[in-house]
Amino acid sequence: MSEILNRRLALLGERANLSLLEQCLHGIERECLRVTSEGRLAQTPHPEELGSALTNEQITTDYSESLLEFITPALPDPADTLASLDSIHRFAYSKLGSEYLWSPSMPCPLPAEEDIPIAYYGTSNIGQLKYVYRKGLALRYGKTMQCIAGIHYNFSLPEQLWPLLKEAEGFVGTDRDYQSSAYIALIRNFRRYSWLLMYLFGASPALDAGFLRGRSHQLEQLDPDTLYLPYATSLRMSDLGYQSNAQAGLTPCYNDLASYTDSLRKAVATPYAPYVEIGTHQDGEWVQLNTNILQIENEYYSNIRPKRVTYTGERPIQALVARGIQYVEVRCLDINPFLPMGIDLTESRFLDAFLLFCALNESPLLTNNSCGNATSNFLSVVKEGRRPGLQLQRDGEPVDLKEWASELLERIAPLAALLDQSHGGDAHSKALDAQLAKVKDPSLTPSAQVLAAMAEHKESFSQFSLRQSQVHAEYFRSEPLSAEDQGKFEARARSSLAEQVELEQNEVGDFDVFVGSYQASILAISN
Repeated sequence: MSEILNRRLALLGERANLSLLEQCLHGIERECLRVTSEGRLAQTPHPEELGSALTNEQITTDYSESLLEFITPALPDPADTLASLDSIHRFAYSKLGSEYLWSPSMPCPLPAEEDIPIAYYGTSNIGQLKYVYRKGLALRYGKTMQCIAGIHYNFSLPEQLWPLLKEAEGFVGTDRDYQSSAYIALIRNFRRYSWLLMYLFGASPALDAGFLRGRSHQLEQLDPDTLYLPYATSLRMSDLGYQSNAQAGLTPCYNDLASYTDSLRKAVATPYAPYVEIGTHQDGEWVQLNTNILQIENEYYSNIRPKRVTYTGERPIQALVARGIQYVEVRCLDINPFLPMGIDLTESRFLDAFLLFCALNESPLLTNNSCGNATSNFLSVVKEGRRPGLQLQRDGEPVDLKEWASELLERIAPLAALLDQSHGGDAHSKALDAQLAKVKDPSLTPSAQVLAAMAEHKESFSQFSLRQSQVHAEYFRSEPLSAEDQGKFEARARSSLAEQVELEQNEVGDFDVFVGSYQASILAISN
């Protein structure tokens, strides 16, 4: 174990500091497609009974009108976070009629591109901005790719922890600077080790054959309706022929916050010739917010993001530059189609130990070489993580995946033990043991279990997914919310609709001017 990790563990293990780790915060965002009883994409508008997708903080839409997103508050106990997510699911099911929530990450059989409905947010300027941004995504990447769903895991360490570590390490600079540099160090380690999460939690080894729209690919045919790779863990996180040429040159450096925000700011302000050729308008209608590499910073696809809660009208980069990093958003997690919510407490407890390891372990700067290795290790695991004898690259040397995974879990064990010491019980260590079992026996991984279930039931990907969706629907519908909780959700839905109406009625200023000032806001930031 590294000296720095030892010192930090000892400091946090002191009686006066031990309770700090109970104050980590956990939030979950779960995306899922609404589908018909036949397992086709629902073409119905976002159900009004769920409230306004623009202003309801817990239930919104992601890319498509048919792609729901459920958002929990950030809470200290992940069991409470998951209970909140469970309630949102139960409320949604009370309003979905005959529709289902699609169980896996990869989409159901989709209609023609032009028939995939883009999420609509009404006539306010901010609502129109969200809509035009999505039109731009359709133009740049196609709508099909935008129908992939995932789980985002938001995690923060307690604010009081950073001054403690900063003082112990004699860091010169403000508390905020130390906190941001520590989160960036976490992100660098996440880049190094996130292949492990794909092996343990990847759950998309197969997909509907129609998803690739006849494009060339390296996948194998499992049955007439299903494409797959025999050892894949997460085709969702593979390139699938979708590498964005515009984003290809954009690899934000995670050496410090300033260089990260700078690279994104440049991308939002740098024209990209093919987009310039299209322009922002066609036939007088907006088709994209701008003709730059990125329309907005969130367009950058990454496996993990540094985040800060934004004020009204503030952009993510502005918040980061002004007030530093507050938490990280892990974005590479597949939805587990065997779990009603796509994630469970065991996964959450392990993620906490893994992220704490990334935060407290030493994290040298990523050289070009180590950056490339991190990317290629990740891609190897998503495409063939269960291949016997798979080798990854570590410090320029080949290493067996199983060997490295076992070593990493051994190094994460003291972090799980520290979390258990802080919380009482042994839930984190047990969660770690469950992951060790998957390393020893790949058939226990979600990706292997998906293929095994399809084989056992002689099902295509879509048949398997619809069956799981029906099982989960029954799970949620068989035990409705209490009248009190149901009432709270309904009241929130109603007030969100009223809020949207008020926004639209009191809108000041023209949309074109609004977009102009929105674009200008990014150029005004100085590091």
